[in-house]
Amino acid sequence: MAAAEPAARKRRPKGHFAAGAARAKRPRGSGRQLEAGMRGILITCNMNERKCVGEAYSLLGEYGDLLYGPEQFSDHEERLSGSDREEDEDDVEAALKKEVGQIRASTEQKLRRFQSVESGANNVVFIRTQGIEPENLVHHILKDMHTTKKKKTRVILRMLPISGTCKAFMEDMKKYTETFFEPWFKAPNKGTFQIVYKARNNSHMSREEVIKELAGIVGSLNPENKVDLNNPQYTVVVEIIKTVCCLSVVRDYVLFRKYNLQEVVKSSKEDAQQNPSSLTEKQNSEVVKAETEEKNSKEVKEENKDQSEIESEPKGNDALTV
Repeated sequence: MAAAEPAARKRRPKGHFAAGAARAKRPRGSGRQLEAGMRGILITCNMNERKCVGEAYSLLGEYGDLLYGPEQFSDHEERLSGSDREEDEDDVEAALKKEVGQIRASTEQKLRRFQSVESGANNVVFIRTQGIEPENLVHHILKDMHTTKKKKTRVILRMLPISGTCKAFMEDMKKYTETFFEPWFKAPNKGTFQIVYKARNNSHMSREEVIKELAGIVGSLNPENKVDLNNPQYTVVVEIIKTVCCLSVVRDYVLFRKYNLQEVVKSSKEDAQQNPSSLTEKQNSEVVKAETEEKNSKEVKEENKDQSEIESEPKGNDALTV
C-alpha cells in the first residue's frame, strides 16, 4: 500500500502544476485588467512594455504634479513607510502585521493617481487614472512637447486619453455614446469631427458599422456637426481591445501628429516637407508669387542674352540665313 501511493501521485495530468502557476501569475479582478467603466491613458510602445510603463509613470507624474499638485498618499501608506519598517523582522507577530499591511496597501493602490493595468494586447499599456481628466492632461503634455520640441520618451509612441469605456458590442456602444458625446456635440455645442477606429484581438466588430453608427449619433445630437477628414476640431478615438471599447474625443489630433510623442517634437520644417498641404492659402500665394517673379526675371535675362547675341553676329558670309 505504501508503494502504491507514490504511483498514484504520478498519475496527475502532465500540465497540472504549470497550469496552476499560470493561473497564479495571471491577474484577475481587483482592477488589474482593463475593463468597462475605467478611465485612463492608452499608450502604444515599441516592443518594451516594462520600459514603457516606467516612462509613462515618469512623464505623467511630472505633468500631473504640475497641473494637479503632488499626489497625496493615505495615512496608512505613510505608516507603512515609517514605523512598521523599523520593527524586528524576526518577530513573528510583527512580520504578520507587516504582511497584512502590505496586502492592504496593494488594495489601496487602486486609489493611486496613475496605475498600470493589463491592457489585453501586445505593445499596448493602459494607465488607469484617478481624480484627473485624461484628455486635459495628455493635451497639455503634447502641447508642451510641440512647443518646446523637446523629446522626453524613447519607447512610447502614441499616448491617447481614454475618457470612457464600455463593452465592445454595438448596442452597448450606441447606448453609452448617446450620453458620452453630449459635452462636445449636443446643441448648442457643435463642431467638425472625424472618427478613427482601431481594433485589437477582436474580430466580431465591423469598422464600417461602428463608424457609421457613431457618426449618426453625433449628427443626431446636433445637425450642424459636420464631418471633416482634413483638419477637424474634434477627433473621436475608438480603440477596441478584446471586449472593451475605449473612447475619447480629442482636439488638435492632426496638429499633434495623431498624438504621437515621437513625431510631435519634429521641427516645423520637417512637418512642412512631409505635409505640404498644411501650408496656408497666404503662404501658397506667396510661394506662387515668388516663383512667378523668378520665372519672369529669368525670361527677361534670356531675352537680353538672345538680343545681345543677335547684335554681335557677324554680317558677312559666316552668318546663317533661313
